[in-house]
Amino acid sequence: MNTFFYTQVEKNDKNRELIDAAIYFSMLHKEQIFLVNKPLGENKEIYPYEDNALVLLSPKYKILIINLVNNDELFEDYVEDLIEDIGSLSDKFNYKSHIGRPRKWRNEMISVIKYKSKIDLNELMESNKLLNPYLQRKSELLISLLTGSINDIDKVLEDVPETILDKIKRKIVLFDGDQTRFIYQKMEEKRVRIQGLSGTGKTELLLHKLKELYAESNDSKILFTCFNKILAGNLKERIPKFFTFMKVEEQIQWNERLWTVHSWGSRADKNSGAYSYICDFYNLKFRTYNNHVTFDSVCKSAIKELDEENTTLEYAFDYILVDESQDFPQSFFDLCEKVTRKNLYIAGDIFQDIFDNNLENTTDVDFLLSRCYRTDPRTLMFAHSLGMGLFENPKLNWLSDDEWNSCGYIIEKNDNNIKLSREPLRRFEDLDVGKIESMKLVVRDENSTTVIKENIYNGIDNIIKEHSSVTMDDIAIIFIDQANYIYQIADELEIEIPKKYNWVVNKAYESKRKISNSLFVSNKNNVKGLEFPFVICVANSIKKSLKYRNALYMMLTRSFIQSYLLIPSFNDIKKLEEGLHTINEEKVIETIIPSYEEISKMKKSIIKYKEDVNISFDEFLIGIFNDEKIDSESRKKLLPMINNVFHNDFDKSNITEFIKANMKFI
Repeated sequence: MNTFFYTQVEKNDKNRELIDAAIYFSMLHKEQIFLVNKPLGENKEIYPYEDNALVLLSPKYKILIINLVNNDELFEDYVEDLIEDIGSLSDKFNYKSHIGRPRKWRNEMISVIKYKSKIDLNELMESNKLLNPYLQRKSELLISLLTGSINDIDKVLEDVPETILDKIKRKIVLFDGDQTRFIYQKMEEKRVRIQGLSGTGKTELLLHKLKELYAESNDSKILFTCFNKILAGNLKERIPKFFTFMKVEEQIQWNERLWTVHSWGSRADKNSGAYSYICDFYNLKFRTYNNHVTFDSVCKSAIKELDEENTTLEYAFDYILVDESQDFPQSFFDLCEKVTRKNLYIAGDIFQDIFDNNLENTTDVDFLLSRCYRTDPRTLMFAHSLGMGLFENPKLNWLSDDEWNSCGYIIEKNDNNIKLSREPLRRFEDLDVGKIESMKLVVRDENSTTVIKENIYNGIDNIIKEHSSVTMDDIAIIFIDQANYIYQIADELEIEIPKKYNWVVNKAYESKRKISNSLFVSNKNNVKGLEFPFVICVANSIKKSLKYRNALYMMLTRSFIQSYLLIPSFNDIKKLEEGLHTINEEKVIETIIPSYEEISKMKKSIIKYKEDVNISFDEFLIGIFNDEKIDSESRKKLLPMINNVFHNDFDKSNITEFIKANMKFI
């Protein structure tokens, strides 16, 4: 499917040639084109002449309203009605105060094309190209109104920002073809899957889909859920603001029509989780979380109980929307589908766990998003390279050509050498971001807390120096490790940063949320779903652990301008530095294709890793104790020590080393 193209209009004899020409133009020039005949989402009314006209929308061009048949009078009425409705939308979403009334912009922004039997689209587009940056931004704002990709006008404004940080913050967001299809296309399947890379806009799309579903009926029951409690809280805070921003007239009826909760919940409060509500609704046995009970097992138990009822089930919800689906077992989706009347929308990251096998199953996905709009492509390439060990020998993971393509990579091979590149993104086009190293590697020779803090402050100072408009909200400091040293440093940052920068520190591992007007400081457990212009990631090593590498990948891709990785020196540091240099300079990952035997060995390691993380932490430790032949008395002494240091971190190699080191002292 062409991500550069979207059409609201079905092909027929009148429009077929023009639609085909638009598809070809969008693919050839890699420019976004929308074909509509009325505003998407907002206007449910039918224009009498809409089947005989097309509206072609493309950034940097005038809006082209094209007559497909020779009826000037009805077409003129259609044009006037359409412009009037665009003006109403402009007024509704507060655009009018910035772009003016239609009489101010219609002549400079709209081109009305009379009927022709043949239309040369290349010539037509060239003659209607807007060269003035101010008019280009106004065109994008009008397109956003017609496609439902509404921007906060006070943030983007219509003037041209000057600094790179402001340019990216104020970039006008337009959905691409795949994103628009997900929001507006009616699906016959009950279970609808949308997958993409981190930063492809999945959560934002779910919010738009939620808005459409909630507004189209006044009695539907909708569940919006995710696995992580902090993300669920963040979503619950976002939804009222989003509905207000999108001018949704329906009041939110929490826990009557809309539930926004995390996956599990508690027995005491049925509205605290998806599982707890389902258990209460169907009078099922609720199973409480502990180290011996997995979420997969409780979902399977709930399904079994429902199957044993032998009666037609009443549906608990009309729609369920699931975010971050990669965190869930398959049994949860089966349970959700069973209790949903209409549609189950499942949005997940095909590559948030870079050692997952979801990429092998992208044929079952209804919407595949491969273009990451959050993170600079160079940062994304480095994060993939580091996570998968692409500059190391042996590597930790490798993808097939189809899988690389699913992740948005362009492949160029020469014998055993391979170059992987990505297309530029609208968020960064026309911006002088090439001068910024989107990914910085800071290597320390000494691993003391003093040196780590010094590296953090140097990073903040560099950001402030290079971006004069930066605020404390723009930066996140994230610690990858679970060790106690990170909490010592965080406590010291909380005291020192207000004195040094006059900024407030939010320790998110305590607050469990992102707080406005504060510097975000956290461990790796509280950043999912969040983004910042700048991220400073602190690591105490580059472990071979697959879970650790996956955490590094996720942390680095939280930024949309620049990520810093602060690490101590290690054996492969030169290869990593050389790989990053190539990414920054040539915008490609350059590496060697592993042999069949090497790939086979990687896959076996990944399968074992998956087996480990799908069991409880206690079961995981028992497996290590058995492998190392640890006696029962030693196990009792080691258990509290391991739990204190590793905190449910399934890091087999490091835990094994920890056990061997401490066996001498117990």
